[in-house]
Amino acid sequence: MAKISRRTLLGAVGASAVAAATSPGRTGAQPQSGQTYKLVREIPVEEGYDLVVAGGGPAGAAAAISAARLGAKVLLVEATGCMGGMGTSGLVTEFGPMTDGEKMLAGGVMREIVETLYQRGFINRHISPDTWRKSYYSFTPFNVEGYKLILDEMATKAGVEVRFFTRVIDADRDAQAGKVNGVVLSNIEGYRYVMAKTFVDGTGDAVLADLCGVVCREAGRDTPHIMPATLCSLCANLDYGRLKKEEGRANEQAIKDGFFTQPDQLLPGFFRVGENVGSLNAGHVFELNSLRCKSLTDGVMLGRRIAQEYIAFYRKYVPGCENLEHVTTSALMGVRESRRIVGEYELNANDFLARRRFPDQIAVFAQPMDGHPYDTSQEQYDRWHEENQHSGKPKIGEFYGIPYGVLVPKGWKNLWVAGRCASTDVKVNSATRTQPASSMMGQAAGTAAVQSIKTRRAADELDTEQLVSTLRAAGAYLPQAQTSKTMTRAA
Repeated sequence: MAKISRRTLLGAVGASAVAAATSPGRTGAQPQSGQTYKLVREIPVEEGYDLVVAGGGPAGAAAAISAARLGAKVLLVEATGCMGGMGTSGLVTEFGPMTDGEKMLAGGVMREIVETLYQRGFINRHISPDTWRKSYYSFTPFNVEGYKLILDEMATKAGVEVRFFTRVIDADRDAQAGKVNGVVLSNIEGYRYVMAKTFVDGTGDAVLADLCGVVCREAGRDTPHIMPATLCSLCANLDYGRLKKEEGRANEQAIKDGFFTQPDQLLPGFFRVGENVGSLNAGHVFELNSLRCKSLTDGVMLGRRIAQEYIAFYRKYVPGCENLEHVTTSALMGVRESRRIVGEYELNANDFLARRRFPDQIAVFAQPMDGHPYDTSQEQYDRWHEENQHSGKPKIGEFYGIPYGVLVPKGWKNLWVAGRCASTDVKVNSATRTQPASSMMGQAAGTAAVQSIKTRRAADELDTEQLVSTLRAAGAYLPQAQTSKTMTRAA
């Protein structure tokens, strides 16, 4: 048994700490509002893991599966009841572009997932495999339940131990040495202290990294604005035979008519995921801070109200939607920006615009920058349109590299971060936060963790030539002619 002090759990347990005031673990007098409270608990210790992965979204799932396939004993903890993150619980039911218009860039686990979805009938029969294999700037919608099922099967077959409804609430770390010793987990069975050799943060919000004291950039604190969030919906009774891609014009007319409470010019619209079923990506919740509970709570409530407005809009303005049925809003808020770590390298807009390649790149990608408007002004809409459709959009055959250093918090030895919270600037984050990029980064992080264990070389000292070779053997598309044994670092 291990005693975990209030210092370790501070800021993580919330109401649990208050409840503990009347329990045998109580120390000192009854606390008063505004004071701190020391929580002392003896909790079970678990050990024997090579890797603990926090978060089961595209990055975390790929990290866990890849590491387990390489022989590691892996524990994946996920706060919800399924893997897939925004693709499942968030109802963002389509994968972004995975090609440069000529060849498929997303290999490895990501390609395996989309090909398996297609083979199993979980991608609509109207979608051609060319959509994800070579079509320029094409999106691939999928069936949510099918995606959940396939991730379950892949993780189970690989030997990953999965714990759903479980959160990382604190970390035992030595920030000066850049080492994580263990994490504190919380679920229906209470607290657990889990030791491991390596750790991957795939939470999207850099939860584990922040608990460890990793230097992070926060939207709204280190930037003037926060990219807006969206609460997606699942809808039925769409008549796709009559539904035309004229939602934009209908939206313009509705705005002129004063239909919306919030006149928002950007409308991504429906992803077709069945014969008459679609996932609706519509409406922005501006200045939502997902790192603040009240902001997140208020934002979700607002998102539900906005969803009702868009359902009414489609029924009134868009042919084929007269009998639209609103099934549900998503269980997760569609957060686009929160925390990003400061890594050994920070991928920036200049790298993106130059289509820079790296000898240690662990993925290549062609998704354009997609920094959604910060408000409903024409100025912000024009900025988005210019970046997304013109200056920031790679041409056919163009792509950019994602170097290994974006996964490694600066100075840390056994911790990697993958997905939306990797080390990039704001503009590049708007491109690499997507599901395919997150999955490729996750596969690299899980592979790097296993290599680190086997070679006894720290995350920030890893042989990246060996890492690239292992990723290629696992199906990653990494076309760099020259590789390097050391990572690309910030100047």
